[in-house]
Amino acid sequence: MRSVLLLSLAAGALFAADKPEKGFTALFNGKDLTGWTKAKENEDSFQVKDGAIVANGKRAHLYYTGPFKGKAPAFKNFELKVDVMTKAVSNGGIYFHTAYQETNWPEKGFEVQVNNTHGDWKKTGGLYNVQDNKEAFRDDEWFTEHIIVKGKNVQVFVGGKKVSDWTQPEDWQGPKGNPGRVIGAGPTFALQAHDPKSVIMYKNIRVKPLKD
Repeated sequence: MRSVLLLSLAAGALFAADKPEKGFTALFNGKDLTGWTKAKENEDSFQVKDGAIVANGKRAHLYYTGPFKGKAPAFKNFELKVDVMTKAVSNGGIYFHTAYQETNWPEKGFEVQVNNTHGDWKKTGGLYNVQDNKEAFRDDEWFTEHIIVKGKNVQVFVGGKKVSDWTQPEDWQGPKGNPGRVIGAGPTFALQAHDPKSVIMYKNIRVKPLKD
């Protein structure tokens, strides 16, 4: 079943943009996971297929740990753009201000939801458990998830539409159950594989640092 799903995605993968916009730097080379590190659980949940990172399998996370312009990653203020395509009833996520950990759900940082038709009501573009979104987008179509972090403000656009706009309060200690969801908790990004029934493709991952 899994191999059939991966093959069925091949043609669609060719339609996503493959060159970052001016000012952006690619974090994924479209060929392999150079610069990325898998958590030490369910490592086969991530594969590179037809220029995309395919997340399909038991819970796992893939962290960007490579250098950025010769230095260790330290993405505090930035614009991050990721081209995404979901299959039906799929769930996943893009983390920012997170840090590598070997197992379990990331304790640090925010999850930007990727979910169009999964049973979870918290849909694509919401800041999971912080500012959730109920509006669903379409499966089987490429869209760009665009995350902008400036100081204490986070904005998320999906296909050019603003979905989230949240500013961290002065007394913020993280939402219930997720105390690590605070600005500046970690230096990097991560992708999520949520469950064996979910198939999500990520490609053209690019970032533009912003001034502090």
